Amino acid sequence: MRVPNSVVLPVGTHVDCCQKEEVEVKRRDIMAKIMAMLAERKSNLAHFIDNLEGSEEPEFYVDQWERLKEMESRTLTILNLVTVNCTDYHDIKKLEATILEHVKNEELFPEVTRVLPPVYRQVEAAIVDIAQSEEMAGHGMMDLQYLLSKLSQWEHLANLGRELLQDILRYLHRIGLVVWYEEIKHLESTVFLQPTFLITMFKLLVRYRLVQQLESIS
Repeated sequence: MRVPNSVVLPVGTHVDCCQKEEVEVKRRDIMAKIMAMLAERKSNLAHFIDNLEGSEEPEFYVDQWERLKEMESRTLTILNLVTVNCTDYHDIKKLEATILEHVKNEELFPEVTRVLPPVYRQVEAAIVDIAQSEEMAGHGMMDLQYLLSKLSQWEHLANLGRELLQDILRYLHRIGLVVWYEEIKHLESTVFLQPTFLITMFKLLVRYRLVQQLESIS
């Protein structure tokens, strides 16, 4: 809901734990709840905007009004829920095929036909090489300027500038090859070349009932 023009594919797992006739009932129920949630959000946003516009001194709330109007304008496309038995290889392949089918849909993803300059592919290949090299630390974190200096060692990337690299990193961040939090001041100069490390770290830190687990320790 916070990302402009998002496309969401709901996936219902553990089909093998349900009776066959239950699956369609549950699928319809989940989709109905999602749509109700979106309708409630839209209604709440409209209510907040009306309150600000109807206040005695609306000029004091211009920033809030603009943020709410921006959120209201964002579209969120919800695709039909896919049901999956994660213990069945064929179901996993079915999910993969469904995702690829949607990704190739130009109406959902207009940028799918975008032609990238050759340097994008060259930098992508070089970053993969760096991430897989023996000298790369296990956490996969690298300073942005140091990454630029490493890439510049490739003959065909010798003239790569920082601004172009940042454009390429934004693209690689969007496709999930790297993670670069350029909007966070303390992380803007750090590139995560191995996003799986972040996933592992979050799994260790963000846990269900973590507070209760910590409190149980004497």
